[in-house]
Amino acid sequence: DDDDDIPQLSSHTLAALQEFYLEQQEREGMKTSQGFNQYSIGSIEEDWQLSQFWYSDETASCLANEAVVAAGKGGRIACVSAPSVYQKLKEQDGKDFSVCILEYDRRFSVYGEEFIFYDYNHPLNLPENLLPHTFDIVIADPPYLSEECLQKTAETIKYLTKGKILLCTGAIMEEQAAKHLGVKICKFIPKHSRNLANEFRCYVNYASGLD
Repeated sequence: DDDDDIPQLSSHTLAALQEFYLEQQEREGMKTSQGFNQYSIGSIEEDWQLSQFWYSDETASCLANEAVVAAGKGGRIACVSAPSVYQKLKEQDGKDFSVCILEYDRRFSVYGEEFIFYDYNHPLNLPENLLPHTFDIVIADPPYLSEECLQKTAETIKYLTKGKILLCTGAIMEEQAAKHLGVKICKFIPKHSRNLANEFRCYVNYASGLD
């Protein structure tokens, strides 16, 4: 029989797969029936393989509000690897600011022209129309707790910002954050929707409302 060489899923695996797809369809159906906001945190689910951990709703709101105040009226905000802050900013539709999201995960391309594909390994590989020093504040959350990742992300941040930087990363990165970006730790302690093993903190280089 020609079918002998085709690998077959066990009935148990097949049932588990069907259950997974059903649950996924139900989740999507719920989002639609509830008039789900495409900018809500969780509308795009975390991918742990990409080291994605979304902020809690309270933290995302706090960081978004801080960015708006820091950017000022008509300000431009860049969210680098910080999609949950971008989503929270977009919920404030109609406010007097503009925002873009630089992100490796192409699922966020659903946000249209405001999405910019970004790989921290190539920190200055950015679109030509993304001019240097044109953002009033850059908020960034490097995906990995390594000096290499922070240093490369720092190149992007310094290229984009007019001056103000809001960095979110592990407490263990305090020395490297000061070294590469001249930022200092804030009193505000960010929380995630799932608890992380590493203590997380915010850092700024300006007088912020996070202290």
